[in-house]
Amino acid sequence: MEKEIPMEQPSPGAAPAPIVRKGLLHAEIAPARRIARVEIQSVTMAPGVSAPLHLHPCPTMGVVTAGFIAYQRQGEHVQHLKAGDAFYEPAGVSVARFDNEGDVSASFVVHYLLEEGAHETVKVL
Repeated sequence: MEKEIPMEQPSPGAAPAPIVRKGLLHAEIAPARRIARVEIQSVTMAPGVSAPLHLHPCPTMGVVTAGFIAYQRQGEHVQHLKAGDAFYEPAGVSVARFDNEGDVSASFVVHYLLEEGAHETVKVL
């Protein structure tokens, strides 16, 4: 996903394209859902803070904007995320770790894909 995709190709010797798109995440939402709305939140975790074991009843995705996060879905290997890295948490899958192991605050922007009438975004286990 590190491929940069310019919106337009500059001619040789020209200035770089004014807009460059960079793919961060491709996630299959299975089973398919009818998304009625998206809720977006900015979250900041103090140094050393660990999220409790939890799950999301809706597909959830986000991008780390500052710091470092240790991310682990239950039964999978730990991923070490830094600013610019994207993550996906499938609906109903337990998240064993979402921890700020750094000595500075970590921030991320998270998107909750909600079905009609749904309001719950996080369920602590």
